[in-house]
Amino acid sequence: MVEQQEASEDAVRTRIGQAVMLLHGGDREEARNRFGLLWSELGADGDGLHRCTLAHYMADTQDDPGDELAWDLRALTAAEGLLGGERPAGHRGSSAVQALYPSLHLNLAADYLKLQRPDAARIHLRQARDAADALEDGGSGAHGPYSGYDGGVRAAIERLELRMRGM
Repeated sequence: MVEQQEASEDAVRTRIGQAVMLLHGGDREEARNRFGLLWSELGADGDGLHRCTLAHYMADTQDDPGDELAWDLRALTAAEGLLGGERPAGHRGSSAVQALYPSLHLNLAADYLKLQRPDAARIHLRQARDAADALEDGGSGAHGPYSGYDGGVRAAIERLELRMRGM
């Protein structure tokens, strides 16, 4: 039974990865279609980490800023469900979701800025910066002050902060 569940989770992760590759390759429409199909298959009771990841990437496929915000809010809601006790402590999803928090809030800040809601953008930008402090390498690495995922998110936070200061 456990092996079947793990195989099923691996298959979902593989399908998410394939759609992400399409997205990063520039085929937003096909990525959106595949994410949408996966979202329907998972349903409201699907794995929280899968729902969070799917919604996080689905937001990037949207043309309308309001739709992008709606998907980013779904991602945050799924993440909060995981950290709020949906899974046992120490579950593989807990640390993955904690690592996503800075990016989730950063995306929400950018969404609110697009929608000309700077106060909401500032709130999420502050939450992104606070959550970034919890990232694994703590902002220091072998390749300068930031590295890898941590560095990319921190740099994006700084760029959005500079952009908002210029407003």
